[in-house]
Amino acid sequence: MTTTMTTVTAIPIIMAECGGIRAALRLQSWLSPSFPVGAYSYSHGIEAAIEADLVRDAATLEDWIGGLLQFGTGRNDAILLSAAWRHAAERDAAGLAELSQLALALIPTAELRLEATSQGAAFLKTVCAAWPEFEALALPPAPPLAVAYGAVTAASGIGLELAGPLFLQAFVHNLVSAAVRAVPLGQTDGQKVIAALESGVETVWRDSRGLGVEDIGSAALMAEWSSLQHEAMDGRLFRS
Repeated sequence: MTTTMTTVTAIPIIMAECGGIRAALRLQSWLSPSFPVGAYSYSHGIEAAIEADLVRDAATLEDWIGGLLQFGTGRNDAILLSAAWRHAAERDAAGLAELSQLALALIPTAELRLEATSQGAAFLKTVCAAWPEFEALALPPAPPLAVAYGAVTAASGIGLELAGPLFLQAFVHNLVSAAVRAVPLGQTDGQKVIAALESGVETVWRDSRGLGVEDIGSAALMAEWSSLQHEAMDGRLFRS
């Protein structure tokens, strides 16, 4: 697989450490629904699951997202994020490029690839525009979002143990937001699902810490089936 790379020999570490208030402010900005990556326009196949009556209320939504966290995208993104963070912290541009290529190759459907790469490209574009010190990052033009986020947080000096679980929580938030609009589901029920999945986010992040890219895999087959079905749906609200 051929990927165009920016010609940079090393990845700069922007600050020795970005902790406390500064780290919290940046992460809140980067993971906010208002950060312009277009997250609101993707459902990760949930729209098709709703159409098939697989997700129809708070209980089935919690089960669906919990499965994605433990057996699918959540677990895999946690591994990819950590690997990207380590490559960036070690200023390993070649390793980061190889990781991005692997992550792209492992995405099972065209719509999920679009979701990951379009958000990754938008994330990098916006970060570099608002924080010009990141323009020197050696990344492909459209890496998956987890890879882009892992590299940027490392280059900013933000600790992995803070950046990682918050990324997974944002993933949960985006899926709940999609379900609130498409089921439809009440806002309070949506927040109850988010609260119920806190322990799942914590567990998946903790369990992923000892894993490497060789441990990436998915058993979330119905989520992948839903993504494939979504491509042929009429009258879609979401792009995935």
